[in-house]
Amino acid sequence: MATAFRPRVGEDDNPQRDKRMTLAEHLVELRKRLIIAGIALVVGMVLAFFLTDAVIWAMTEPIRLVAERRGNDELVSLMYQNVTGPFDMRLRIAFAVGIIISAPVWLWQIWAFLVPGLTRKEIRYTIGFVAAAVPLFFAGCYVGWLVMPHIVEIMAGFTPEGASNMFEARYYYDFVFKLLVVIGVSFVLPVFLVALNLAGVMSGRAILGGWRVAILVAVVFAGLATPAADIVSMLLLAGILVVLFFAAAGLSMIFDRRRAKRDAAMLAQAPGSLS
Repeated sequence: MATAFRPRVGEDDNPQRDKRMTLAEHLVELRKRLIIAGIALVVGMVLAFFLTDAVIWAMTEPIRLVAERRGNDELVSLMYQNVTGPFDMRLRIAFAVGIIISAPVWLWQIWAFLVPGLTRKEIRYTIGFVAAAVPLFFAGCYVGWLVMPHIVEIMAGFTPEGASNMFEARYYYDFVFKLLVVIGVSFVLPVFLVALNLAGVMSGRAILGGWRVAILVAVVFAGLATPAADIVSMLLLAGILVVLFFAAAGLSMIFDRRRAKRDAAMLAQAPGSLS
């Protein structure tokens, strides 16, 4: 008579893994994760507020370069429209930089909520997730920072001769930080594909099967994130995203093979698994 298959001792050493959480328990867990992420964001904002002068100087460098090339600082400058504008911009900068500074914490909270009840082996995967996601997020922000001056210069280049190009501070800073955060998050998306694979939601073949859609999305996203006139930046960004996608698909297929071999070995060693 066939008997129920049981994992080997140490294969799944977390009894919480087999427990199904109720909707209320999921909501409690979500609230806890959101509170931790929120506290980390507030701390990051406080730290970032003291860095706003340096950030403002770095972000306005492309504007100064455009003004220098045009030979008239009065034609290209940053403009605040009201008395509270400068302080409001500092708060916006502190919020955006706070998101980047607190990225290790809120990325960890996202992963911890998606994959509850981890075994020791999966905890190692969790550490690997954070170790991969955080550098990729910062790498994406850095790539956005590299392409940002080219975007500003190209867009300002369409200003007619003799006309003024007054960059409204609020929209300029929003544009820069949205660009950095969006590209940073896009670099992390392949890591979430691997996370879905480890959670058993998607197989490596299923991820790889969407390669055409992934390439199309990467090209469209790169086209939206960079100006149409800057083809080099668009191709560079799209190429990086495509490489990251295929790397995620390859890792997922490797994990699938290892999981299949492990399951087959455990099934063969299970006593009385076949009658």
